[in-house]
Amino acid sequence: MPSPANIILLNKPFGVLSQFSDVQQRPTLAKYIPKQFKTFYPAGRLDFDSEGLLLLTNNGKLQQRIAHPSFKLLKTYWVQVEGEIDHNALEKLRAGVELKDGYARAQKVSHFEPPHTLWARQPPIRVRRNIAAPWISLSINEGRNRQVRRMTAAVGFPTLRLIRYAIGHWTLGELSPGEFITDKINLPS
Repeated sequence: MPSPANIILLNKPFGVLSQFSDVQQRPTLAKYIPKQFKTFYPAGRLDFDSEGLLLLTNNGKLQQRIAHPSFKLLKTYWVQVEGEIDHNALEKLRAGVELKDGYARAQKVSHFEPPHTLWARQPPIRVRRNIAAPWISLSINEGRNRQVRRMTAAVGFPTLRLIRYAIGHWTLGELSPGEFITDKINLPS
């Protein structure tokens, strides 16, 4: 018989830790997730200075399936970069780049026009009058520390803003920063 697994989809705001407490008193998930969900834990991480989809669950098997790289769950990011990123740089991301902790490659990458409903980041990114700040959509099936940021820097285009839009079939949908929804899914035994 399948066992029900509960999951929370949160749009993690910029400047929030992907944990429930912090000795340095920085903002945490506790500000956004009610105490009734105290048995839920993040399935993977999202950096303090990154935004977007964070999944939390109270089911260890589901947490493992979401977070562990062996399951190759595709994660899609909306990435605003500094400089007019060109076809050559996108091809390098597709082919793979060498990082200090090994080779990393985008499963998918393309220029991207963010939706008109995209929220403004607080604080805003730094903008330079004479330097473009376009967006790309980039998908990976890993999740190493600051991997996307290091990948774009490796091809000469530092990341200015990073939003995780999707993990597998789960997406941000219409969630605003700090909002969450819950869902029940069934896992095979």
